[in-house]
Amino acid sequence: MHSRRHIAVSLEQAAQSSPTLSQLVSQAREANARMKAIEPLLPPGLRNSIQPGPIQGNTWSLILKNNAAASKVRYLLPSLEAHLRTKGWDVAQIQLKVLSSSPWHSPL
Repeated sequence: MHSRRHIAVSLEQAAQSSPTLSQLVSQAREANARMKAIEPLLPPGLRNSIQPGPIQGNTWSLILKNNAAASKVRYLLPSLEAHLRTKGWDVAQIQLKVLSSSPWHSPL
């Protein structure tokens, strides 16, 4: 019987050894940074209903808790996109994705 030795590695170490994981970690950090940048523009009551989603090219997704939050954020999209561009991000579009009846998860 072989005994396997489990070695704990940090996310940073794992990311350095895997280009795919490294890219995912980088995208998650950027999505979180974008979220922090737009938070001041969001009504306080909506902030807990939104979490950053994936970045695909110059499209960024926001994940919303429900349709009511999505309809409110939809009106803010032009100003959110413009704000991100002034901060140096290449954002042509923010896409809204509403969670179906799945449980709400904490941000990345």
